[in-house]
Amino acid sequence: MDKKIRVLIAKPGLDGHDRGAKVIASTLRDAGMEVVYTGLRQTPELIVASAIQEDVQVIGLSILSGAHNVLVKNIMARLQQEGVNDILVLVGGIIPQADRQGLKEMGVGAVFGPGSQAEEIVGCIEAHFKENNKGVMAP
Repeated sequence: MDKKIRVLIAKPGLDGHDRGAKVIASTLRDAGMEVVYTGLRQTPELIVASAIQEDVQVIGLSILSGAHNVLVKNIMARLQQEGVNDILVLVGGIIPQADRQGLKEMGVGAVFGPGSQAEEIVGCIEAHFKENNKGVMAP
């Protein structure tokens, strides 16, 4: 039986601005997904532990601090250490164009920068699960 897509929205690092993350969380809920928001200043270890505990299929990272390369590298390494290789990881925030390919090479599914529409993120998630038929219900 298909289940709803579960998404963890996290703010890694020291960034204290979470309005965008909350807007995305609300948009994903409105699109029929279950959303867990971890709050501000989360460590890679806490994000991965929460993702495992909450049994999510997607991790959305909101990063505005400029530390995206280090934070994503640490989160992806932690996922690998935990044997988790089936979670779609998305990154949003102020990510320079020059850094986006490197994030994708680390395993990030998509990067959303300033001006991205919330509907783009919903569409990306829905398309991923329709293409991969992962036993979850795309809204």
